[in-house]
Amino acid sequence: MSQELPEIDDYRRLFLEDVPLLDVRAPVEFTQGAFPHTENHPLINDAEREEIGTLYKDLGQDAAVDRGHELVHGDTRAARVAAWQSFAERYPDGALYCFRGGMRSKISQQWLAEAIGHPYPRVKGGYKALRRFLIEQLEQLCGQIHPLVIGGRTGVGKTLFLKTLPHTIDLEGLAWHRGSAFGRHATPQPTQIDFENRLAIALLKHHAAGNAPLVFEDESRNVGSRSVPPVLYQRLERAPLLLLEADIDTRIGYTRQEYVNEALDEYQSLHGEQAGFTLWAESLIDSMDRIRKRLGGERHQQLRALLIGAIDTQRRNGDVSGHDAWIRSLLVDYYDPMYDYQIGKKQDRVTVRGDTEVLRDWIDSHTRNS
Repeated sequence: MSQELPEIDDYRRLFLEDVPLLDVRAPVEFTQGAFPHTENHPLINDAEREEIGTLYKDLGQDAAVDRGHELVHGDTRAARVAAWQSFAERYPDGALYCFRGGMRSKISQQWLAEAIGHPYPRVKGGYKALRRFLIEQLEQLCGQIHPLVIGGRTGVGKTLFLKTLPHTIDLEGLAWHRGSAFGRHATPQPTQIDFENRLAIALLKHHAAGNAPLVFEDESRNVGSRSVPPVLYQRLERAPLLLLEADIDTRIGYTRQEYVNEALDEYQSLHGEQAGFTLWAESLIDSMDRIRKRLGGERHQQLRALLIGAIDTQRRNGDVSGHDAWIRSLLVDYYDPMYDYQIGKKQDRVTVRGDTEVLRDWIDSHTRNS
């Protein structure tokens, strides 16, 4: 079959419309960085890519291409084309790409067209062009947004409140981390590249919707092990700060719900009831141990003992109330002093403070007047 192989270069539309993308790069490339709504079905696997790359360096392109066809033929080729065909059937409006939009995607596109009987588009410039586009958009759009920042003590429910508002970007959700020493989820964080890609796409969609005041949660430079891009962090550091307030019992309840109930559900949904409980408990104790130096040896031992006692009680009878003691101490004696120190340096930015109703009314009024 000889036919024209179409290309797509409207990168904005691909991301705004969440167009499904078929990534034909090797798995190691996909793991290092990719995009939402993307599946990896490679033309060549990691070992084949390494062998072909070595040949390319030593003997040139022709030798590398010949070896590629030797490695991917017969049943191997049929299986890989079948994966692409399945993707194309599920997503007839999708597109495929390789790293630079070159030989790998052209070969994949030709073989797929032969299998399905019509051309399936490839992304012009491939992954490299898509990534460059998102980096450029991140730089540009961070200069155009009108950010508002929700702050407050640990446990006041900032993330929950953020989810009830329009025009928000949840950095903790994009980075898949709860933003504290106890903030790890049951599954790993995305790569830094994936985090930046998700953020750029969120900014693109916000801008396309009208660029209203955009609400973020007050974060440090790092969300877990992922870094907020400096171009955004610098904007957030100068943005109006809205302080959410709640009493200590409310804060304990929110913290218990997040780090005990919801975190345990995550682990058990992945690993089963017993193994999930064990892994969750180990993660919680490890988080406590990670802040041992900052707590001080004696206080760390006290809180660790309370934590282990609460876990043992919960394991026996499902009662989670025992967690309130270590949570209360951690909030009041550890997190609050850090908060008081940090907020002392931000007083000039504090615009309003109060409960969710007060902040919501202020945001609604600010948005209407913007």
